[in-house]
Amino acid sequence: MKRRTVTAGNLDEILQLTEPAPEQQQEPAAAPPVAAPPPREEGGLRTEFEFELPRGYVDEAGTVHRHGSMRLATARDELRPQIDLRVKENPAYLSVVLLSQVITRIGAITDVHAGIVERMYATDVAFLQDFYRRVNSEGHTRAAVTCPHCEGGFEVDLSGGRLGES
Repeated sequence: MKRRTVTAGNLDEILQLTEPAPEQQQEPAAAPPVAAPPPREEGGLRTEFEFELPRGYVDEAGTVHRHGSMRLATARDELRPQIDLRVKENPAYLSVVLLSQVITRIGAITDVHAGIVERMYATDVAFLQDFYRRVNSEGHTRAAVTCPHCEGGFEVDLSGGRLGES
């Protein structure tokens, strides 16, 4: 591997040298709009998970957004908040910054940032924190629950699927 020293003068040159080769430009065929993209998979590994918020995020126009998706976190996602000044001032802000990095979509909103997570209801943030933990630690979105009436045990998918769907 060849190392280079980057200065303000040669930054443009280095960017041009490392730019990927342009592919032949073809006009893409018009595709019908898709409501929600399918979960991403990389080499058989599921990397994106759909969810449905318990209450929903209400934007400035008053629209409620409940369906969204979250991707798997990387080591960088977990390290980056540690240097964030907001987190250094208030460690409780860590989850807001972390969630804003891994949530890829909430309803029609694809630019999810810390300000959006800040304006979510506490129940939705708690749901997303648990969802993040399940997806990144356990690798799935299922939870074991017990019926309070019959004491029977079963699994529930926390990703927001409707009852009876698989």
